[in-house]
Amino acid sequence: MILSALATSVGINLGLTVLLAAVYTLLRRRPPYVAVYSPRRPYAPPEPWLPAAWRRTEEDVHAAAGLDGVVFVRIFVFSIRVFTAAAVMGVGVLMPVNFLGDQLRQIDFSDLPNKSVDLFSVSNVQDGSNKLWLHFSAAYTITGITCYLLYYEYKYLSGKRLEYFTTSKPLPQHFTVLVRAIPVTGDGSVSDAVDKFFKEYHSSTYLSHTVVHQTGKLRRLLNDSENICTKLANLKSVRHTSGDPPRRFLGIFGRNDIVGKYQKRLEDLEENVRMEQSDATRSRQEVAAAFVSFRSRYGAANAIYIRQSDNPTVWQTEHAPDPHDVYWPFFSTSFMERWISKFIVFVASILLILVFLLVSAFVQGLTYMEQLEQWLPFLKNILEIAVVSQLVTGYLPSVILHFVSSYVPSIMKLFSTMQGFISVSGIERSACNKMLRFTIWSVFFANVLTGSVLGQLEIFYDPKEIPKRLAVLVPAQASFFITYVVTSWTSVASELTQTAALLYHLWGSCAKCCKRDDSKPPSMHYHSEIPRVLLFALLGLTYFIISPLILPFVLIYFCLGYFIYRNQLFNVYSPKYDTGGRFWPIVHNGTIFSLVLMHIIAIGVFTLKKLPLASSLLVPLPVLTLLFNEYCRNRFLPIFEAYSTESLIKKDREEQSKPEMAEFFSNLVTAYSDPAMKPIQRSLNSDDRTTPLLSSA
Repeated sequence: MILSALATSVGINLGLTVLLAAVYTLLRRRPPYVAVYSPRRPYAPPEPWLPAAWRRTEEDVHAAAGLDGVVFVRIFVFSIRVFTAAAVMGVGVLMPVNFLGDQLRQIDFSDLPNKSVDLFSVSNVQDGSNKLWLHFSAAYTITGITCYLLYYEYKYLSGKRLEYFTTSKPLPQHFTVLVRAIPVTGDGSVSDAVDKFFKEYHSSTYLSHTVVHQTGKLRRLLNDSENICTKLANLKSVRHTSGDPPRRFLGIFGRNDIVGKYQKRLEDLEENVRMEQSDATRSRQEVAAAFVSFRSRYGAANAIYIRQSDNPTVWQTEHAPDPHDVYWPFFSTSFMERWISKFIVFVASILLILVFLLVSAFVQGLTYMEQLEQWLPFLKNILEIAVVSQLVTGYLPSVILHFVSSYVPSIMKLFSTMQGFISVSGIERSACNKMLRFTIWSVFFANVLTGSVLGQLEIFYDPKEIPKRLAVLVPAQASFFITYVVTSWTSVASELTQTAALLYHLWGSCAKCCKRDDSKPPSMHYHSEIPRVLLFALLGLTYFIISPLILPFVLIYFCLGYFIYRNQLFNVYSPKYDTGGRFWPIVHNGTIFSLVLMHIIAIGVFTLKKLPLASSLLVPLPVLTLLFNEYCRNRFLPIFEAYSTESLIKKDREEQSKPEMAEFFSNLVTAYSDPAMKPIQRSLNSDDRTTPLLSSA
């Protein structure tokens, strides 16, 4: 890519970013759009959003978005610190050295816009030049800075997690265990088996249990009822606005009383719901799973970490999620169905990656004008126009990749749901791991391996040649990934305008019968946003040595994301769960992978540049990085997986004499009741307004 094409992409995306920010500033406090841009704080006094996002403290973020929100913001803080140092070294030292290397061609400043961005890469440095020792030193320096900041963040957030536990009020999930694979003998029920087992083996701490029932049919009925309730409310709103009931032309043609039909259908559905609820309480619809509650946190922890039976396939225990975090539909599946689902998910994930490889091959073909003219010869004359060629090669490929990638998170969340996680947070953390692996292999490696020659998968056949092959393939895609990062400015700015939500809101305002319920703010999609942020950290670190021109663009992305997401966490997104910061280990592992990949590529670069001593001296760096990761895994990861005996018993002793604990245990008995089993409310009140069938759970 030439510099003018890069400048075109930067100009377009910078203009779109400013435009989207301006649109958001104009619309955010206008009454018709408050439900889109400030559903959490609709009555808050208007103030400039950028200074407000800067002024808010971490305690404010914690209060608004929980510890998961703090972790998400800390990702940007960590990345800004790392890439500020990287940009200083890359732009201030490495880029001038690369530009003055004269390996590719003599410098002609008069024709600089038509020069390739490769002039600023390590490819322009003479082979065997002593200037390469600056790149060697930079690799060690940025690794040391990144590891120090990783350690600091891991230590800081583990302390925050312990503080989160010690200062929290009693929570149901700390006293409750999910038990699955419950054996039932004879004509006994699951409830009887659970009660007998835990009274016998946990008599001093056992409190109560709640058996899970099959409620798949019941949930379908409730969903139908909720949809009709929404339609009724919208139709009544239209009638109230117009003031006229539906009329029939000449008493023959026209619509019947649709409201009356919906009311009759709703009454029938309510009766079916009550009947299904009655059937679901019978033992024949019990699932071999139950939530078992204890009188102490330590008692619940013992039930989780001590095997309950000589047969490890029965009485299986695990952490219970928050009652509002439980994903109830899963419990209707059997053990065999869960096992089959895991296999299906594994196969489907591989197929998805293969399909995305084809998309990446097509996208990369757009960056090569000669290949594009060969594919589409009838567009040859159009592609010869300078502006068109710059748009097609410098802007269109990254836009296509962004667009296609936007559909993957929902697919990964579906895969995680099929695997049998029993909480929304568990589903999203699993989907986050899947998305991270998919992003690394299908966005980064797929574009690297399909960029110039298809069929580069043989790179992995000879492990000794991997560094050298990557040192050739990765730099070849520097221009594509630079434009990909630049295009991401528009993507992160579109988070402000909430384009999809805005269009849906406008459609609902025009077609009132299809108006949606804006009363509930959306939740933050950590499973898609965290891998996306980590991808740009991967690109910045891997291209730090090769093409430092990418660094200022990556830094701008993180600065934009810091302000925009702080604003969104306060005004738009409402947390539907709080894992206590358990997303951070994913961030840590992803960053370690990026560092090791940077080291491998750097070893290959120094080998190709005929500086074998630098390659040899760089070999200990990935080893030291992995040892650092192992230390962090042993030092901090256990804090994110479970709380210690010391913390549990200390917390239990502090609260055992508090009078409010009696009320807490009384509520704990029914805390894990399936919301679908709760009595429904009357669909119509005296004021002829429709109310929800169920309270939110």
